[in-house]
Amino acid sequence: MTRLSIIIASKDRAGYLDQALRSISEQVGAPSIEVVVVDNGSSDATPQVVERARDAYDFEISYLYEERPNRAAARNRGISVAQGEIALFVDDDVWLPPGFLDAHDRAHGRRPVAVSGPIINVPTYHERPKPTLANFSRAFFCTCNVSVPLSALRDVHGFDQQFHLYGWEDTELGVRLRERGVRSKFCWDAYLYHIKPPAEQTLDVTLVRTLEKAQMAARFIRKNQSRRARLATGAHTWNFLRARALAPRWMLPFYAGFAADERVPPVLRAVARHQLLDGMYVHELQRGLHQ
Repeated sequence: MTRLSIIIASKDRAGYLDQALRSISEQVGAPSIEVVVVDNGSSDATPQVVERARDAYDFEISYLYEERPNRAAARNRGISVAQGEIALFVDDDVWLPPGFLDAHDRAHGRRPVAVSGPIINVPTYHERPKPTLANFSRAFFCTCNVSVPLSALRDVHGFDQQFHLYGWEDTELGVRLRERGVRSKFCWDAYLYHIKPPAEQTLDVTLVRTLEKAQMAARFIRKNQSRRARLATGAHTWNFLRARALAPRWMLPFYAGFAADERVPPVLRAVARHQLLDGMYVHELQRGLHQ
């Protein structure tokens, strides 16, 4: 039986996907694996990348096309066809060190656990630092780097597809897994590199993601009003008061102007960017909660 089903949801990121598949091919000591690529409505060369990888590598690669842009739906398609004992989720813009799959495999024992590892953000594929304490995360379930028994995912019916925008769909699934007795385990050897080129982290792109994440946070809170969920999403009184003081609505255009002005010193631009994104998130979250 296949041990690991590696599920990758991807949209219009053929170049990144090509590198991720290559890093899987260079694993050392890996158990039996399959890769499930779910193309979430790409218009680029993603199908051709998968076809070339099938010819080049000695592991099975399944290709599914999910037309509707929805990460939760795409990953559920992957879960539906996976045949491994363990489902391992990684993003398409990652590079897996040679011992990554072996580390995830060894971290699973008799009791069901969600295994996560350090996610190291780097600007290029050439930078590969070792993980440090700064890379530790208490996140229970982050689909950039997490593995869990496939049976546990199916027991809770996978991802909630109502989370159709960016953010929180993995956290919400983690809550349901925890309620069914799955425990978390952080494995330092299961680290990966998350490729984040500065040129792609533009203010416009980040703003869109911030607003989407706030909208999905409001959906999460409407579904789960626990203290843990409110603290995780920032949906609590102290955070609202803090944002009202530091990033009131009338100041957001000023922050936006400073963040975009290259004449402003980089440190001040970074502060303005942070305040802008923080304020936009909180105000959009509050708007979503009152809908």
